[in-house]
Amino acid sequence: MSNVPDTLRYRESHEWIDPTQSPSPVGITDHAQAELTDVVFVDPPKVGAQVTAGQQVCVIESVKAASDIYAPVAGEIVAINEALGSDPGLLNREPYTGGWIFKIKPSSPAEFDALMDAGAYGKHIA
Repeated sequence: MSNVPDTLRYRESHEWIDPTQSPSPVGITDHAQAELTDVVFVDPPKVGAQVTAGQQVCVIESVKAASDIYAPVAGEIVAINEALGSDPGLLNREPYTGGWIFKIKPSSPAEFDALMDAGAYGKHIA
């Protein structure tokens, strides 16, 4: 069973967002990193970009495949995790902590309600 923290919200495409922080960090789930195996490159989004919920914002490459990463909510990308440039494996080792990909300032807190909670995501990946 994958690690699915209760405090986060999830997309069906395996991104997580932390609605308790502002700006909100976004990353890929433990389930996603396990499916990808060794992440070797992260092409981050541009800081300052305005994105819509579900918009493809960046790409992660692993030894197996390249995967598009989608914005869980609409808003402005306000930071990227610079550490991933030299250590993309953080996504595998610390998917919910050091392995966040970008931070977004959501347009509306109500957008979090459209995402899955931990229970729903756990069923989604079961």
